Amino acid sequence: MNLHKLILTNNACFKAGKTITPKGIMVHSTGANNPNLKRYVGPDDGLLGKNPYNNHWNQYKPGGRSVCTHGFIGKLADGSIATYQTLPWNHRGWHAGGSANDTHIGFEICEDDLTNAAYFLAVYKEAAELCVYLCKKYGFTEKDIICHSEGAKKGIASNHADIMHWFPKHGKSMGTFRAEVKAALESETQSFEIGDVVFIKQSATRYYPGGPTIPDWVKESYHKITGILYAGKEVVKGGKPCVLLGKKINKKTGEETAGILTWTAVDELTLVESDDDTTGDGKYYKVQVGAFSKQENAENLVKELTKAGFKSYITYE
Repeated sequence: MNLHKLILTNNACFKAGKTITPKGIMVHSTGANNPNLKRYVGPDDGLLGKNPYNNHWNQYKPGGRSVCTHGFIGKLADGSIATYQTLPWNHRGWHAGGSANDTHIGFEICEDDLTNAAYFLAVYKEAAELCVYLCKKYGFTEKDIICHSEGAKKGIASNHADIMHWFPKHGKSMGTFRAEVKAALESETQSFEIGDVVFIKQSATRYYPGGPTIPDWVKESYHKITGILYAGKEVVKGGKPCVLLGKKINKKTGEETAGILTWTAVDELTLVESDDDTTGDGKYYKVQVGAFSKQENAENLVKELTKAGFKSYITYE
């Protein structure tokens, strides 16, 4: 994924300042034959290119409409494909025309004339990678992803056809899309260590297969892992490897208190990255080993650090 950030701070939606607790993802497409990101995202940051009409969405009501979405996928000025985050992920967007605005992160894929297979496959892949990223960040599964037309059928979005007027032209559907996101999520097994801070995925219902039901209040806090072995062996319950959640951490204050002391399947947990972890005074210490203008170089360094036994992740600032 080629992820960039340009928040549409002049848009009325951003200025409204309302936040949500994301429960899922809604995939949209723009409905216009213009695959260029600069049509919607601006001003030019040196990568987008200049919009000669200045009709991007970084204005109060673009085209007189109350519209704004969390991201766009399309072409940069050099023709390469990129994703631009245009609202904070937990901001209430104006993308669905219904109650999904209160629950879903929404992004738009810039359409071309719907016939270019190479362009379609490139943005389809980019969209799947964005969904994988958001699923990991918020503990979603592929089942939490819908398109605008599916939202309309559920009664939570306005009556739009996207994205099923486009995907089938290239042998794809939301079913194939969700399957590819699922495969990507399952291919990346996460390992944890004592001291790691995690949260329980919203989709989780039991601590492990056949185990106790997880109360909603447990999902409202972060948890610190205090055990990964018992009597020197990995703990497996219901056929799933588990870790012990021994401490509870307040998401807002970072206060650490007695925890639930429950063995929980690792695939029901997501690691809290440092930029999501509010502790104490809300500040944290970073250790940086490199800064790169090209994402590929950053990814190569992460691979080297992982091989050396160091946990690392990429931020874009």
